[in-house]
Amino acid sequence: MGRLVTIDGTGTERSRLRRTIAEALRLLGQKGVIDDEARDLAALILLSLRQIAQGVDMSASAWEKRDYYMKADRFRLEWDWVERSAKELEKVLLEGRWNDLPLVLAKLLPRFSDIKLTKMTRTSALWDGAYAKLLKEGVKEKAAAR
Repeated sequence: MGRLVTIDGTGTERSRLRRTIAEALRLLGQKGVIDDEARDLAALILLSLRQIAQGVDMSASAWEKRDYYMKADRFRLEWDWVERSAKELEKVLLEGRWNDLPLVLAKLLPRFSDIKLTKMTRTSALWDGAYAKLLKEGVKEKAAAR
């Protein structure tokens, strides 16, 4: 077995973010309508996916520095769905295509089916205002692109 390379808890952070997404998906599944809280939960999922993607890149880069190129490539391939899913969800949220939201979220469900949720541990303080934050980021990105 080869050496293990860790970057100050990126795996732990990835697990924490996956748990957050799993809880948000469950809460969204229980909602009958897309209200402000549902928008905030969806935005939280997107922000968490972005953080996971950053962590994946950090971990793979650390392996590459130690010449573990194949391991880094396999790891990136294993997690390549994260960035694609984030981009798809971002389009739906920023364009306000709320009818497409359930389909996008349904595609995510199998990726989090291994997380057992016996008790909800995240509070609404985590997602309150997440959609407004996302919209603000989107406006800044558009202005920077001009």
